Amino acid sequence: MDNQAFRDWAVRAAEWAAEYRATLAERPVRAQTKPGAVAAQLPPRAPETAEPMADIFADFERVVLPGMTHWQHPRFFAYFPANAAPVSVIAEILVSAMAAQCMLWQTSPAATEMETVVLQWLRDAIGLPEGFHGVIQDSASSATLAAILTMRERALGFAGNRQGLAAHARTRIYASHEVHSSIDKAVWIAGIGQDNLVRIPTRGPSRAMDTEALESAIAADRGAGLLPAGIVACVGGTSVGAADHVAATSAVARRHGLYLHVDAAWAGAAMICPEFRTMWQGIEQADSLVLNPHKWLGAQFDCSAHFVRDPAALVRTLAIEPEFLRTYGREGIVNYSEWSIPLGRRFRALKLWFLLRAHGLEGLRAMIRDHVRWSQALARRLAATAGFALVTEPVLSLFSFRHDPGDGRDLDAHNLALVAAINDDGRLYLTQTRVDGRVAIRFQVGAMTTSEADIDPAFDVIRAIAGRLS
Repeated sequence: MDNQAFRDWAVRAAEWAAEYRATLAERPVRAQTKPGAVAAQLPPRAPETAEPMADIFADFERVVLPGMTHWQHPRFFAYFPANAAPVSVIAEILVSAMAAQCMLWQTSPAATEMETVVLQWLRDAIGLPEGFHGVIQDSASSATLAAILTMRERALGFAGNRQGLAAHARTRIYASHEVHSSIDKAVWIAGIGQDNLVRIPTRGPSRAMDTEALESAIAADRGAGLLPAGIVACVGGTSVGAADHVAATSAVARRHGLYLHVDAAWAGAAMICPEFRTMWQGIEQADSLVLNPHKWLGAQFDCSAHFVRDPAALVRTLAIEPEFLRTYGREGIVNYSEWSIPLGRRFRALKLWFLLRAHGLEGLRAMIRDHVRWSQALARRLAATAGFALVTEPVLSLFSFRHDPGDGRDLDAHNLALVAAINDDGRLYLTQTRVDGRVAIRFQVGAMTTSEADIDPAFDVIRAIAGRLS
């Protein structure tokens, strides 16, 4: 592709993207294809000779588009949002065009220095003290893995990477069942093992870790010759928005000399609104935390903000510097590849810089406040409708509910059928979870494209399909 063809097709792609966004509400939210339908339309082998771009683009529209679930759809109420504000898409186009590998300061100074500054902006916006320093990871999963590796190394006197875990007592990590599955995966990858992820019971309406049980578990492990290393708390758990009491949990961590990591991947974005910060009171005592601007704030995936109080411990855990990666003749620089698991790094800070400038904090606060208000209004409306009951009260913009036709049928099977029927209908997209072992349906508002006008149709669809299945 020569430069003129690149120009022509880049313009065509931009025009397609604008039209796609403009007509998104007309499409089914979730892909309506059957398993294997897309693969069946793809040739079994790569072409030996070049094919025209016009044919490739036409096949994109014919084959790919029908098999896509539309995460930017205004009635995407499933999971958590993975927003891509148009301004962040534009920034990503620029990043893709430059195609820089930003692993070191010297390989793109602007990328490194902008990352430092925009994370200071974000740190201040969510009310963290200046002692926290940020790095952009690809996802909360990577940030959590980095935190668990750091708590492991700190507990082992930074000897684990060199000696391996077999030379030490079994390392223990503590969390409730409400944390994300990425915590389980992190303890696998870190070599700690699932059996050493100690599950602490929860209590109260926020489904918070029982700190008395936490303290007892730590003491029991120490008494058994095991090595407590760290605690993972959640603020806004994926299932129903569970929130640990960060202040009380951090007090336990300090008493026992343990590292505390807080997973606020979704809910952390809401902390740009001061009135929601009671949800993570005591966060300044954490050793690290993660929130995802690529969720509720609108930065195109991937963009995860990882804040740490002691960057030296993180770097000591992750940094490895062969001769070819050394930067000579420059003092006081930061190489963020030493703060991350991968060596390679994209220029993720640019889309966050564009986003924060184009929307402003007040614009983002207004969006989040609207989402919370609309979701809570829908929760009240469903709770007041015959046959429906809330399973968990709204946490920010997330709540769960269940439908009971009142005829004694298996309610788990009925509610699984209900969520499947809603999603097959195409006008909404919801997901299910289990609360205390029973099926519930999750609803959350988080798409930047959602308006208040999308909430009434959501209620109507849920009620109508429930009535049809009753």
